[in-house]
Amino acid sequence: MAGTDNILEVRGLCKYFGPTVANDHIDFDLKRGEIRGLAGENGSGKSTLLQQIAGIYLKDEGTMTLNGKAYDPKNPVDAIHKKVGIVVQELGVLNNLPVAVNVFSGRMKQFSRFGVIDMKRVYREAEALFDKYGLMKVPLHQMCSQLSIESRKMVELARALSGDPDILILDEVTQSLSQNNRDMLYRLIRQLKEEGKTLVIITHDLEEMLEICDSISVLRDGHLITTKDCSQLDTDKVKRLMVGREVSNEYYRNDPTADYEDEVVLKVENLTVPGKVENVSFDLHKGEILGFCGLSDSGIHEVGKAVFAISRHKKGNVTLNVGHPIPINSIHTATSNGMAYVPKDRDGEALMMQDSIVSNFVLPSLDELQGRGIFLNPKKISQMAQKGIDEFNVKCSGMKQKIGGLSGGNKQKVNLGRWLLKDLNVIVLDCPTRGVDVGVKAYIYHVMAKARKEGLALILISDELPEVLGMSDRLIVMKNGQIQGEFTRGENFTQEALIEVMV
Repeated sequence: MAGTDNILEVRGLCKYFGPTVANDHIDFDLKRGEIRGLAGENGSGKSTLLQQIAGIYLKDEGTMTLNGKAYDPKNPVDAIHKKVGIVVQELGVLNNLPVAVNVFSGRMKQFSRFGVIDMKRVYREAEALFDKYGLMKVPLHQMCSQLSIESRKMVELARALSGDPDILILDEVTQSLSQNNRDMLYRLIRQLKEEGKTLVIITHDLEEMLEICDSISVLRDGHLITTKDCSQLDTDKVKRLMVGREVSNEYYRNDPTADYEDEVVLKVENLTVPGKVENVSFDLHKGEILGFCGLSDSGIHEVGKAVFAISRHKKGNVTLNVGHPIPINSIHTATSNGMAYVPKDRDGEALMMQDSIVSNFVLPSLDELQGRGIFLNPKKISQMAQKGIDEFNVKCSGMKQKIGGLSGGNKQKVNLGRWLLKDLNVIVLDCPTRGVDVGVKAYIYHVMAKARKEGLALILISDELPEVLGMSDRLIVMKNGQIQGEFTRGENFTQEALIEVMV
């Protein structure tokens, strides 16, 4: 197609992080009114490329042209002014500011007169923006720190849309959303395309990418491998392009029926978190994967927090049975008796982003790493961290590397692996494959299946129906904070049956 059909042209783009080459002389074009998918393994350079286009990173080499003019954004606000918006993979809100201020962060001068900001207008225009695009309602006066991941993603989406972008970049947005808000996003994507907007989408759900995109560009090891129309591709071809070889489709369990022991290791009775969860009761068996799913505000994520005693004002009983009953009323009691929790918000609630891999690996095991007196044993620390890196195949430059420099998949390997190094009875997994590529996702499923066979009891909370169907022995569907239905593997275990109960 002629150059005049391109809204963006990138030539020879390079980005370096010390000795690491994240993007290596990339040529990349976007057409007006196109939906482009960007595929690649974790660490392939996808997010780095898009963050340079959106002004988050400055390029080291190369040129960019937007609408036929030289384009070199200095920061994300500069990019928004030039009608390029982005929703990043990890959370990008200012936690200690209200929602409405986050929507217009960096551009509040437009609401100022004689040095005074008209806050009523800020809230009014933020509300109008959410209404215009049909976004999930979020309390505009509430601090972003008090919001769920899903709500914070809505804030980021509203901010990206506030500049009426000609190019909208969505980096792993859908994996933070429940099914109803995914459907909302799909409608919005179609609407923007009809308006002639250009969208770039990263999602590790390749079926989703093929369904909603016009074409897909594939990156591998910092290089752009190819760009093809979706009509020429299927999931197997995309995977092969991503990794340079055939990839097995055996992600999920292949046993057709539930398989776990009679022994109940965790009993939950009348679990209630005011305004979020009401009278939830269930048993969890040894060697079982118990799944939870539901639409937004169904309460599934709060169940995980409450079981692990994180939730405030929790009522009801959570009892761990390991030879004798142990009431779980605090996080310390949970961890001291072989319980673990992997939250949905990996960077905000689990990992110490500015600390080393070794510090993150050993954090849940400080009691076991005691040396003499009050000091930790350095040798034990190093041995545990190296064991974790080796056992969970963490790609890094060494255990002292900052964890913030790892790809999403390798961060999650540390996040999950540091618990599985311990002698556990129960682990709660909240969206454990959010933001990881197909290879890491398959690896996590393998680790879960292996742990189940060794007798570990797992609670799997997920916004992805194929995931909970593929991995669970039993599945609890929630709606409005209550249990709406329960399914057992092999008995009407289908997406259609779940959605009928969810809605």
